[in-house]
Amino acid sequence: MEQATTTDQLPRWDVSDIFPGLESSEFDRAFHDLIEDIAALEELFDRHSVAAGEAIPADQRAITAFEEVVRRFDEVWERLLTISAYVRTFVATDSYDDVAHARASELQMRSIPLARLSNRFTAWIGSLDVEGLLQRSLAARDLAFPLRKTKQDADHLMSPPEEDLAAEMTLSGGSAWSKLHSRVTSQLIVPIERNGERQELPMSVVRNLAHDPDREVRRRAYEAEIGAWKRAAVPLSAALNGVKGETNTLERHRKWESALDVALFHNNIDRATLDAMLAAARESFPDFRRYLRAKAQLIGIPTLAWYDLFAPVGESTSAWDWTSGTEFLLEQFGTYSERLQRFASKALERRWIDAEPRAGKVQGAFCMAIGRGDSRVLTNYLASYDGISTLAHELGHAYHNFNLRERSFLQRGTPMTLAETASIFCETIIENAALRRADRPEQIAILESSLQGRCQVVVDIFSRFIFENTIFDARLRRELSVDELCEHMVAAQRETYGDGLDQSTLHPYMWAAKTHYYRPGLAFYNFPYMFGLLFGLGLYTRYEQDPQSFRDGYDELLSSTGLADAATLAGRFGFDIRSPEFWRSSFDIIRRQVAEFEQLAAAWTVTEVRS
Repeated sequence: MEQATTTDQLPRWDVSDIFPGLESSEFDRAFHDLIEDIAALEELFDRHSVAAGEAIPADQRAITAFEEVVRRFDEVWERLLTISAYVRTFVATDSYDDVAHARASELQMRSIPLARLSNRFTAWIGSLDVEGLLQRSLAARDLAFPLRKTKQDADHLMSPPEEDLAAEMTLSGGSAWSKLHSRVTSQLIVPIERNGERQELPMSVVRNLAHDPDREVRRRAYEAEIGAWKRAAVPLSAALNGVKGETNTLERHRKWESALDVALFHNNIDRATLDAMLAAARESFPDFRRYLRAKAQLIGIPTLAWYDLFAPVGESTSAWDWTSGTEFLLEQFGTYSERLQRFASKALERRWIDAEPRAGKVQGAFCMAIGRGDSRVLTNYLASYDGISTLAHELGHAYHNFNLRERSFLQRGTPMTLAETASIFCETIIENAALRRADRPEQIAILESSLQGRCQVVVDIFSRFIFENTIFDARLRRELSVDELCEHMVAAQRETYGDGLDQSTLHPYMWAAKTHYYRPGLAFYNFPYMFGLLFGLGLYTRYEQDPQSFRDGYDELLSSTGLADAATLAGRFGFDIRSPEFWRSSFDIIRRQVAEFEQLAAAWTVTEVRS
């Protein structure tokens, strides 16, 4: 692979090893075979009466049916996930690609029968004597945790006809609203005055201007961004109301107390764990506000505005272009283990990464599994420490996928809370190494980047959690207007950022900017990030205390994230996540960083005054 030396030569991912193209005969054959496989699976379900019913004893007949059904169910889902991820690689990088969108829509419609079969499977497991099955079937014992979870989930299913209708209607409901948000935001062109002339730039480029060293550029970009969101707010508010309304309706009929209870269940944590973490997070707000005030001091202003949150401070004396950055990343991954280094090198060499920002490409960064052990990573790379830190984070996800490669579909069901484990760990490797080699100006830059990210994951994520909680509750009564959504967003930001930010320059349209709000079936796509950060910091501390024993158990932990709840897995490393003390210990790491940043900022400011 040719690695780029400038941001104009960043790599695009290669997926030709999966299929030659969306219109190739190979893809058509795989697509056709998948549809036939789903139909054959339905016949198998009918033959074994896989559906809700009377209690089924764990006799030999049930064991035989279970083992055949699970094997075939796994195989079909594996094929669907590969094809779906392949299609997504085109949709995510070019929202103007009508062929890709047509394929995605067709795949979504043709796979509805599998969604129905999944509901039948859940209901069937609810009827089985799971504990008896675990005693008599090795295949069942390998799936002990997911089977017990599925049996619990079965208690919240609607009737089979209602679940079938819900699966079909989501195409014109929540999924359609989500698709609208994705297409509108990825194609949003923002007029902005830049370099003395009026330009029209993609929203992703304008949002990246939040990192510009010139405060006037950041201010103009912020105002242009707010204006663009305001012009697009009506369809986006309709989409948000639609997604949240659908979720409320379905969860009420499934007899859940709230969408939050559903999120806790699917994230394999309980309310005690969430409450302990959020209590510790609230205690940390004054510390994050100290960080924000120290950053304002460095910039030379009384209080940060929203558009100053990502302003660079300090001075980068290292090269962070693509080649230099990836070389550094590989070197530092190697200090942890040769296995991690080899994996990252393979990802680069095989062109698993799409790093170039461009029109039509979705914002942000993500990693998705595409085949067992393989992944594709999307970033919008900036030639900065932030850019390489983000890449390390996403490659951590890919490494997690790699460690799950021997697990079946049902065994790989990693919740979001644990999905951040490897990404935070890899990000921390890079951060600590970058700090060690940096001089004082760059230490300020790196430490600020770290605190900036952690402020987002704690303070901003908490505001998004508050907002989503409020919206779910309000949406039970009626739809919310654009103005109401903005008011709730600003109120949540005031509660978490407090006096750390200028209250007159918050971001009322953050509900429009964040795709996470628009994913049907994935409510509260926020607090798991906080969990992941703090859990990852706790793991890294344990690694520093005893590197060898940590390495011996870490990859096994990653391969087991779908096989136990978060509290059980945390217990392997001596963590009690239901105790606020565990979360406070992770926040203590951040507090030490804040204190160090304050000292560096004060010394830097004195130096600047003297010079």
